[in-house]
Amino acid sequence: MKKAILREKIISTAGELFYSNGYNSTGINEIIAKSGIAKATLYSHFKSKEDICIAYLTQRHEDFLTSLKNYISKRKKGKNQLLAIFDFLQDMYREKKFHGCWALKTLGELSPKQKKVLAVIQKQKKDLLLYLGEVVGNNILNVSKAETEKISGGIYLLYESAITESHLFKNDWPIYMSRSLAPSVFANSELV
Repeated sequence: MKKAILREKIISTAGELFYSNGYNSTGINEIIAKSGIAKATLYSHFKSKEDICIAYLTQRHEDFLTSLKNYISKRKKGKNQLLAIFDFLQDMYREKKFHGCWALKTLGELSPKQKKVLAVIQKQKKDLLLYLGEVVGNNILNVSKAETEKISGGIYLLYESAITESHLFKNDWPIYMSRSLAPSVFANSELV
């Protein structure tokens, strides 16, 4: 098997295990067994479980942002694009394998020593927040930087609580509630 394909297989297998069973509950031997590879093969691609986790988080975040951007770009400008992240989350929730936010699940299992993984998760959350700022800037007229930060921050916090709470309660009411509250964050703004 080509090296790049094998690496992707390891990331994908480990990612499924981390997401469904938890980072700490998933051992290297389980990743090796489920991937159908030798221990030496795994270590030729990754130095540690932490490195596998970082690769998984990176891949998952990139896929998420790409999908979210495509989803939002297909919506009509204005309110529809500003609320699209909640519709996107609703679609994610309906998937059979929804276990909440992969990054926050991992964060909840980190020890204080795992600063590399923490830094990756923090960067990814900042990336999402910055992207939401772009969405705000593209859909609200004459918006200042301070207002952009306030609105995108409000949408971000509603989204983050919706994804966490929908997983906690195994129900999508937090998504609907967050979506219904979101317009109040930009209520006094002039939409495109």
